[in-house]
Amino acid sequence: MRLRPTSPPPPRGSGRGAVMESAVEELMPRLLPVGDCDLAEDFDPTMPPRTPSEYLKRVQIEAARCPDVVVAQIDPRKLRKKQTVNISSLNKHRNHWKAQHLDSNVTMPKSEDEEGWKLFCLGEKLYSETTIAVSGNENLGIDYIKIGFPPFLSIVSRMNQATITSVLEYLINWFGEKEFTPELGRWLYALLACLEKPLLPEAHSLIRQLARRCSEVRVLEENKKEEKVSALNLLICLVSRYFDQRDLADEPS
Repeated sequence: MRLRPTSPPPPRGSGRGAVMESAVEELMPRLLPVGDCDLAEDFDPTMPPRTPSEYLKRVQIEAARCPDVVVAQIDPRKLRKKQTVNISSLNKHRNHWKAQHLDSNVTMPKSEDEEGWKLFCLGEKLYSETTIAVSGNENLGIDYIKIGFPPFLSIVSRMNQATITSVLEYLINWFGEKEFTPELGRWLYALLACLEKPLLPEAHSLIRQLARRCSEVRVLEENKKEEKVSALNLLICLVSRYFDQRDLADEPS
């Protein structure tokens, strides 16, 4: 049972202060009656209380000195120095790699160029599904036009979130009709690593589509090649665990 004060409350003020006082009492009603305390003549509020009456009086005095509203004075410069920020190693080095010059043979397609990105990532050989003879002259180096450009940090660091999402969509569409290859797997992994959370709605739908496609291909894999199955498992794990799509996770064995 809640006890109410036995003596009438002190007269209230008027205006905004009275309204605030009333609101506070509604949120924190008095549970015990506290009237005027009988204090000794030598009562000193700066000294530790000697009796219950002195303790209650001290509480009343301290409460009366507290303002109704307190505004904290915060220096944002001090907060910035003490923040704990967890970022991936890719984001940590993004600015460094973005500043590196690309080779003269690297021309990144525009964001909306779907066929251009498929050719850029997968190469002419895979894109056209033809066998291209490899020259025996080692001095020519690697022909990335034919075999596709790997997702170097100097390349993916230049891609904003809109481009990353677009390229991810292009490659998932490709994967929906084609076989899983190491070139495709490397790019899918790199793009997932570049996706920032929280995900945009379109990216959320894409990664779920990717995980389901990986599950389908894994089931249909006749030879159960360890390298291929491991890559598919990794992509499913990233989508389900890192991006919190738990319903797509593999059941623990």
